Amino acid sequence: MEENGEEKLIAAVRHIAKSLGRTDTMADDILQVFSAFDGRFSLDKLASDRSAPSHPAAAPAAAGREADDHRPPLERTIRTLDRQISRFVASERHIWSDAADAAAFLEAVDDLLATIQDLDAPADKPLLDRAEDLLQRCILRLEDELLAILRRPVGCGPAVGTPLSDGSDSDAAEGSEDRVPVATPVDDYNLVIDALPSGSVADLHAIARRMVAAGFGRECAEAYAVSRRGFVDASVARLGIRPRPAEDVQASTWIDLEDEIARWVKAVNMAFLILVPSERRLCDRVFASLPPFADIAFAAACRPAASGLLLFAYVVAAGPRDPVRLFRLIDMYEALRDLPPELDHLPSEQYSAALRADVAAGRRALGAAIRGIFVELENLIQRDPAKATVPGGGLHPITRYVMNYLQAACASRRTLEEVMEDAAIPPDPHHPSSSPSLSLQVAWLMDVLHSNLENKSKIYQEPPLSYIFLMNNGRYMTQKARDSELGELLGEDWIRRQMAMVRRWGNAYQRATWTKVVAVLRMDVIGGAVASASPAAGKATRERLRVFNAYLEDIWKVQDGWVVTDEQLRTELKLAMGALVLPAYRNFVARLRQAGEGGKQAERYLKYTVEEVEARINQLFDGGRRRC
Repeated sequence: MEENGEEKLIAAVRHIAKSLGRTDTMADDILQVFSAFDGRFSLDKLASDRSAPSHPAAAPAAAGREADDHRPPLERTIRTLDRQISRFVASERHIWSDAADAAAFLEAVDDLLATIQDLDAPADKPLLDRAEDLLQRCILRLEDELLAILRRPVGCGPAVGTPLSDGSDSDAAEGSEDRVPVATPVDDYNLVIDALPSGSVADLHAIARRMVAAGFGRECAEAYAVSRRGFVDASVARLGIRPRPAEDVQASTWIDLEDEIARWVKAVNMAFLILVPSERRLCDRVFASLPPFADIAFAAACRPAASGLLLFAYVVAAGPRDPVRLFRLIDMYEALRDLPPELDHLPSEQYSAALRADVAAGRRALGAAIRGIFVELENLIQRDPAKATVPGGGLHPITRYVMNYLQAACASRRTLEEVMEDAAIPPDPHHPSSSPSLSLQVAWLMDVLHSNLENKSKIYQEPPLSYIFLMNNGRYMTQKARDSELGELLGEDWIRRQMAMVRRWGNAYQRATWTKVVAVLRMDVIGGAVASASPAAGKATRERLRVFNAYLEDIWKVQDGWVVTDEQLRTELKLAMGALVLPAYRNFVARLRQAGEGGKQAERYLKYTVEEVEARINQLFDGGRRRC
């Protein structure tokens, strides 16, 4: 009875399959469902009497089904898998838009891979060719699904029913999977971003495992890298950096290029400190336990953007050695210098080593450009025309420019010292500017500037004005050095020598201008004459007064437009002149008034009081501004 009951049940199943299945393939699919649902409905049992048609007209079809049902198991499995996989491959919607479909498709792929492993190539070549053709279709669809998952907007999970192509509707296109997610700019570089949600990463890993198992690991890595490269490139572009031909970069004005360099520095930090480590982490998760393909995908995704950023550094470094470029080149150098420690954390030793080598080469190119700028600065000082003097012996523009330039440069002293020490060419003993020491480089520039100023001072027709000019420029150099790291670089000895030089120029000015004035008032020469009442003595005293007044007025007239730019130096110089002239003049006037009748007669020729002489001295060196 039990057997009759089972036979009736099997017969009922066959009837259902026959009734619902319009074709043999559909009927077989229905039988496959029953077989999977209940172990009593094995395919062998369900197909055992399908060779006995119910009426003669059904004989041909029954004969065909009988032949199919008695095929070898592997052939029957491939046929079944073909039906299952074809349904997924032909679908116009993404398989991964439905979790159940995705799981079923992956299971079918796993079964196909296992079946291929069971086939014997010489004996089962037709079956093997058919299975491999089916596998190829699977791989193509898996690759499409992988790209679709990668194109999902960040933060979005599977969208049930999402079509493969979303048409032309603008609203749909705005949120479609064809939109590549782009990283937003950040200020904190001490982080790692998750570019994809964990669910998408799990889906990608599942696909990658099947493609690698099928022998298409490189194709999987390359397809993955194409999409991720778009993400990285778009993220860098969003920071204002887009690849440009070298000739376009070199043709840019410095103002435009300076802005681009500022954006480049941010992009380098973003790319190498956030995007690259984040992409490495993502590759390791997608290609977990598949390390060769993780490295391939990572390199292909990140290397183009990294190479483009480094190429920009090479192009800028190859540009003119204009001193104005120094500070942006330092920014670029420091950005690349600080990267290698971060790159050491990349698990892919081969790629990180190559990347470190590229970064180091870019850094060396920038270093060579920086050293070249210092050479050009020396040439600029030497080329400044000697005949270009400054009215009133004031501060020369070349002095102001060089000192402010070096003061600003020394704010990056550590970097510049590193750049100079990295020079590959040994220094030329006959040319100090080639020294790898920053301190010697700067000291040499100071010597070149001094020499240039000495030549300029010789253009002035009045020797005292030459000394005023040298004092002004020498004092400025000293003050700029003492107020910054430039002084630490040059050293205290240099500052002391510079101050002593300024004092010597001051003494030279004093001798050239005021010594002859004081000599007129020497009492050992005129004292006897003042004390004498003779007409000759009175005449001599009057003559000396006339000469003194003439000297004073000549100094006032000639030096009226001369200027001492440093207030402290101006005060020191006036005090020194007053200390030299005023006591002698005061003593002269006192002796004159103490004299007899001759002195009283000579006193009538006193044109200036001591206070007026002091006022005249105090009105010097202000550039000719009108006095009260």
